[in-house]
Amino acid sequence: MDTGLEGKGVLVTGGASGIGSAIVRAFAAEGARVCIAYNTSRERAESLAQELGGIALQADLTDETATEQLFERAALDLGALHVLVANAGMWASEEVPLWEMTLERWRSTLSANLDVTFLCCRAFLRHVRSTGEGNIVIVGSTAGSFGEAGHSDYAAAKGAFASGLLKSLKNEITQIAPSGRVNCVAPGWTITEMARSAFEDPTAEPRITSTMALAKLGRAHDVAGAVVFLSSDHLAGHITGEVLTVAGGMEGRVLR
Repeated sequence: MDTGLEGKGVLVTGGASGIGSAIVRAFAAEGARVCIAYNTSRERAESLAQELGGIALQADLTDETATEQLFERAALDLGALHVLVANAGMWASEEVPLWEMTLERWRSTLSANLDVTFLCCRAFLRHVRSTGEGNIVIVGSTAGSFGEAGHSDYAAAKGAFASGLLKSLKNEITQIAPSGRVNCVAPGWTITEMARSAFEDPTAEPRITSTMALAKLGRAHDVAGAVVFLSSDHLAGHITGEVLTVAGGMEGRVLR
């Protein structure tokens, strides 16, 4: 099936590993021109870019100027930017209840997730304002829907993606791009490097999948396929402001 993404310029933040690298590979397989945005994972980003014929650009996405410059360089190197996949984020592995959480951790998690996504969406939309076209896919989490005990900071940030931010941006983007769309993918527990520590406990997987219709953990390529679908005007051209949950039928209750 033709996704219509061949030749499109795509920027994937946090694209050097985990879900991000799977997203990069999925777009490259569709013939898109991909920019891998990274902060510290230079070797992995450059290796992936060389393998797939894309480009790798470094930026600290918590820095306002660096983020603006990243998008300017990406648009120049790719010719244009048609899709932003706002995937970069951080999940602190240590479980801390809110009454013990420091303000420093709270602010750090929100900055690495919510602030970064704000800066990237803003920079992308400034480019869209000059081109009149573009789509955004924000990578959220089921933590934003169901919450996550011990990680209320992360859940709060991801919940903001899927509610106020998403619903506002899907209306704002059409003011500068009549066919522009903004959607969100919300992965459940997915086997990635970021979540590796959570699966060191042998009882973790059975407990997690007990809330899911499909008794298996997600893989990065499951999320990547959903991102490509929502990015495609051919496949999802009349879908905007929606959250696509990729979590094996997860519910807020134990199913088995």
